[in-house]
Amino acid sequence: MSKLAAPILEDLGRVEAERAVRAATPGLAAKVGAIKRYQQRRFAMSYASLLASERYGPAASFFLEELYGPQDFAQRDAQFSKVVPSIVRLFPKSVLDTVASLAGLHALSEQLDTATGEALESPTVDSRTYVQAWQRCGKPEMRERQIAMTINLGHALDRLTRKPMLRSSLRMMRGPAVAAGLGELQRLLERGFDAFGAMGGAKEFLATVEGQERRLAGSLFAADPGAIEQESGPLGLRLP
Repeated sequence: MSKLAAPILEDLGRVEAERAVRAATPGLAAKVGAIKRYQQRRFAMSYASLLASERYGPAASFFLEELYGPQDFAQRDAQFSKVVPSIVRLFPKSVLDTVASLAGLHALSEQLDTATGEALESPTVDSRTYVQAWQRCGKPEMRERQIAMTINLGHALDRLTRKPMLRSSLRMMRGPAVAAGLGELQRLLERGFDAFGAMGGAKEFLATVEGQERRLAGSLFAADPGAIEQESGPLGLRLP
């Protein structure tokens, strides 16, 4: 097996293992779904100004819908697993490295979603139960790694947009990619490429997201859940 294909398949296997755990545990899938929906709402509140920005809006929407979305990517992941050899043949290494980063972030995020879902007492998530779930699962180092991987992915997309020929090549690969069953991956890559390319530089955008996410992570693990009474503030959480 290709050295480039192996890590992608391994990460997709980790995602499938998380889905199997949820399917085998009564009520867990509903709790994980509630966590995902809450996190997407939190992101939309945290970055409302970025989402409304003409410059940063497309990239913020890409993060919100492709990285923080609650939708089930099982069908897309299954397609990816079947066609990883085709991915390695069709796409240049710079794009493959980005695909590998996406797969790694996807796997880590699914692991964290399962862990926080397991820590919920019911599939009802508000600011108090969200903080409690994170503190019970107790994985600050994994949350830090998730933030770092998200920002690194953003920088990778930003670097790709600085290669004009790559965008043309990506567009030319649309037909072969669809024929090979890679239409969804092609759409995802084109959307990310266009969203970051439209910014004309992602440094400020990524610094904003990184700073906000690290502040929130620190507050999540330091907060007193008993003192949280209602949704409040730009993060949708009443945190110190």
